[in-house]
Amino acid sequence: MAAEQRAIAEWEGFLFVNLSLEPEPFEQAFAPLIGRISRWGAADLRRGARIEYSVAANWKLIVENYSECYHCPLIHPELSALSPWRSGRNDLSSGPFLGGYMDLNHTSMTVDGSSGRAPLPGLPAEDVGRVYYYAIFPNLLLSLHPDYVMAHILRPDGPGRTLVGCEWYFHPDTLAATDFSPDDAVQFWDTTNRQDWHVCELSQRGVSSRGYTPGPYAQAEGLLWEFDQEYLRALVDG
Repeated sequence: MAAEQRAIAEWEGFLFVNLSLEPEPFEQAFAPLIGRISRWGAADLRRGARIEYSVAANWKLIVENYSECYHCPLIHPELSALSPWRSGRNDLSSGPFLGGYMDLNHTSMTVDGSSGRAPLPGLPAEDVGRVYYYAIFPNLLLSLHPDYVMAHILRPDGPGRTLVGCEWYFHPDTLAATDFSPDDAVQFWDTTNRQDWHVCELSQRGVSSRGYTPGPYAQAEGLLWEFDQEYLRALVDG
């Protein structure tokens, strides 16, 4: 197979492009993810909403912020009320794909925690009570909810700014309903996103200071350390 053919692949409805002169076969590179989220049927979902943000922070800070939730009780009171921040369990904890699930003590991640939408078909009962969050190196953040899927796509716009496209995907039958509205999920995550962008921008200002000195990783920052190691490996491998 020609390198040009091997450099483009589709996975769960997303297209990936490898710019290497000798791209690694997709099935090999994405082996930890193949089949992992198929029960959400993401490739069959359709976009119901999109918001684009311009964040005055480096893209790596946004990925790191996404990869831990010990900041949630202080920064995200709305999220913490729906999903206990200590409930997280990681099932991908090394390499280019990182993340896991958090328990959901309401029916959905929406403004009031409820949803008139049915769970996505094919989800087992345990996943109806969870939200899964995966950081897919280098620039896709994928959030899997009982009734919708959300993706953040990061596009660096210089060392101190990132354009973030946030999209919400729903089942076609849900979209076709005459009373369909994505607003309950969009408003919830727009609030949460803006809370995150604010602290990421503060972090960017901090690390840009001449007085900044890196400190040790906290115990709850295991995924952040793993992401940093993957980034360093990518730099070395070129």
